[in-house]
Amino acid sequence: MDLRLRGLRRPRRIIAAVAAVVVLAGAGTWTAVASDDAPPVHHADQVMAVNGVRLDTSYFTSGDSGRRPAVLLGHGFGGTKDDVREQAEDLAADGYAVLTWSARGFGRSTGKIGLNDPKGEVADVSRLIDWLAKQPQVQLDKASDPRVGLAGASYGGAISLLAAGHDTRVDAIAPAITYWNLADALFPDGVFKKLWTGVFFNTGGGCARFEPALCAMYERVAESGTPDAAARALLEERSPSAVGDRIKVPTLLLQGQTDSLFTLAQSDAAEQAIRANGAPVDVDWIAGGHDGGDLEASRVQARVTSWFDRYLKNDKGADTGPAFRITRTGGVDSTDGAALLRGASDDTYPGLTAGDRSIALTGREQSFANPPGASPPAVSALPGLGGGGLSQLSSLGVGVSLDFPGQFAAFTSAPLTTDLRVTGSPTATLHVKSTSEDAVLFGKVYDVGPDGRQQVLPAQLVAPVRVEGAKAGKDVTLTLPAIDHEVDKGHRLRLVLASTDLGYASPAAAATYTVSLKGDLAVPTAAAVSTAAAPLPSWVWWLPLAGAGLALALLVTGRRRTATPAPDPELAEVPLQITDLSKKYAGGDRYSVRDLSFRVEKGQVLGLLGPNGAGKTTTLRMLMGLIRPDGGEIRVFGHAIRPGAPVLSRVGAFVEGAGFLPHLSGRQNLELYWQATGRPAEDAHLDEALEIAGLGDALARAVRTYSQGMRQRLAIAQAMLGLPDLLILDEPTNGLDPPQIREMREVMIRYAAAGRTVIVSSHLLAEVEQTCTHLVVMDRGRLVQAGPVGVIVGSGDTLLVGTATPVEEPLAEKVAALPGVASAVPTDDGLLVRLDADGSAQHLVAELVRLDVPVQSVGPHRRLEDAFLTLIGGSA
Repeated sequence: MDLRLRGLRRPRRIIAAVAAVVVLAGAGTWTAVASDDAPPVHHADQVMAVNGVRLDTSYFTSGDSGRRPAVLLGHGFGGTKDDVREQAEDLAADGYAVLTWSARGFGRSTGKIGLNDPKGEVADVSRLIDWLAKQPQVQLDKASDPRVGLAGASYGGAISLLAAGHDTRVDAIAPAITYWNLADALFPDGVFKKLWTGVFFNTGGGCARFEPALCAMYERVAESGTPDAAARALLEERSPSAVGDRIKVPTLLLQGQTDSLFTLAQSDAAEQAIRANGAPVDVDWIAGGHDGGDLEASRVQARVTSWFDRYLKNDKGADTGPAFRITRTGGVDSTDGAALLRGASDDTYPGLTAGDRSIALTGREQSFANPPGASPPAVSALPGLGGGGLSQLSSLGVGVSLDFPGQFAAFTSAPLTTDLRVTGSPTATLHVKSTSEDAVLFGKVYDVGPDGRQQVLPAQLVAPVRVEGAKAGKDVTLTLPAIDHEVDKGHRLRLVLASTDLGYASPAAAATYTVSLKGDLAVPTAAAVSTAAAPLPSWVWWLPLAGAGLALALLVTGRRRTATPAPDPELAEVPLQITDLSKKYAGGDRYSVRDLSFRVEKGQVLGLLGPNGAGKTTTLRMLMGLIRPDGGEIRVFGHAIRPGAPVLSRVGAFVEGAGFLPHLSGRQNLELYWQATGRPAEDAHLDEALEIAGLGDALARAVRTYSQGMRQRLAIAQAMLGLPDLLILDEPTNGLDPPQIREMREVMIRYAAAGRTVIVSSHLLAEVEQTCTHLVVMDRGRLVQAGPVGVIVGSGDTLLVGTATPVEEPLAEKVAALPGVASAVPTDDGLLVRLDADGSAQHLVAELVRLDVPVQSVGPHRRLEDAFLTLIGGSA
């Protein structure tokens, strides 16, 4: 055990060690039923005092009172415990005791962000394990040692690895899309990854939210553009690599292929270190990553559960999958435009250099410029703005990268005589000279089509390299990013060395670089990795029968059915009508949305309300054409919504925040975004959108100078580009202070005032009450109530019963069971009671007196919050 952790158990701190976790806030409990057969999942919230800070936690259990293994679930950077709630519920239903928490500085947890500081966040995990050891539901290996696993993605994945290295009580881990060495991730080969690092510190809420040493480090490196030894040391001590020789537990490494933040090289280094310790390690390269793509949530969660079944429950029959698995893209689904994914696997992990094949490149010695100020920069991935889209396009064979003439050297192969599957990191040796003492180059390998013009940069990844002593000339072996990419016969490989890249800091001084080849390009093929055979398409079986049936139907009816419903002229002026909408995800036990119907008119600001899991996000995704419903239909201005439907051009959306390039102005960010859509500049209506957003002179300033409220308004302006007739906003006021929330409210009201329509999903009920004209309330996938805000808030069937003393839950349940009562929810002031069709206030008062409820007053409620809690029966 690390000496710093051992110090927490010295005699003078025995009290803190024995009672390391003190409950500061009361626990609230609710029950959710996953299916008719599954046991209910019980959930309790607590704010715990841990190592001098307060951590907001949730604890999930199900089933009987027997003991079971525990799982700690960490969240991603900038998130909270709520982000992993669904996974926690699923694991609890599968027989685990699950604890989630918001890390220091996030959500309701206090403290400074330490980027998984061993003395901060890592020590917190050990205290949470102490707490689990005291729970009667948790299985113990010995006293104070629970059977426990950790999982999480990104920030939460790193804490899983770090906890396993610092606390010997951890029994299994499943980290995803995370880092092994944070210094290597943010300062690869001594080059500052400025865009992603800036995203980190901005997402965290600004430099002041971090530990002072981290804030000072970031400001120092961001200003100089060059990482120093102290910066590397600070990040390395917070990296799993610092305790790599102590991670000796079964480890499932899930890493993203579309990830310019934490590349496949990070999981490769982790695999080598942990396997050297003798622990079982499986590696899974998923389709998505920090740059977007498909994160394969259902498949990944199932594999994590199987991993814990095997190594926590000791289930020998649990199928943990192959030692190495990779998801490959195999075309496009013609029904919905989604990329088709297939798995490939091997019984052993091949690493990044297996099966190297030499590809001869041609090209003379070439000189090119590093421009003054390193501008304009070449473009590859765009973190937070277009990385995901670019990565997905590249996987489908569409080239979108940009290198400026005179700022790169290129070396190209002959056309390939056979197909080539690249799996791993290509390498090349070059001779580099520079007019400056040091040079910074960005290496990348393109797949070039037969016409020589179409270039695809697989996964949009580049490899930076800093060459010191380049003035005298120096041989450099360049290790390119690890990829999995199929190069077709007749295509060429092109190695490019560029002087700039948008995501990184390059020397500001002008220089001339000269590069020549010193050998062939070594391309790893990992030939032992085999792709699963694609199943025969279902149409092979049903097409002949369907064809015969269709022919018979045509003969009988003489009519043809169209694939897409015709527009409904009666709804041509109706922004949205949803009819009997239903959706059940594959593998799910219940419908996320069931028989949902409502209508939205022009000029309305509609609030979409419901507790977590109500189906709001699924409804919005179907509305935006991102997923298909299982039943019912959505019509926008009379047109049925399908993926890619032309009418979607009349819909604007702001969902899950928007990322901007911090060094560009607000106006430049919006112009760049609109250019990426490929639509004419005059269709953007940029000035009108900006006027509604009300950013004023701030548009000319760099986005990095914006407050959170200004960023939110810029994001709303981005959604308003083109002045869509229907605007969808998901939690637009997240992270804003009261004055900023008021400004956002005015933005939405101004937008709808011109006859357009706004749909806003928000948890801020008081704000919804002031902003929205109409409401739709959902719970468990179904419509609870819809109508004008005033009608719902002032609904006569809901009464506020004031009481002299708080009403306990058992008594509230008795009131809820009374004839004529639909629900009863305790509040700070008494009870919120919703009457059904047979109920009356007079009868209710009589029954309350009979039950000895200390009634002081009875009257209709007047707050949306009261109405909401009553409508959903307190399940929020």
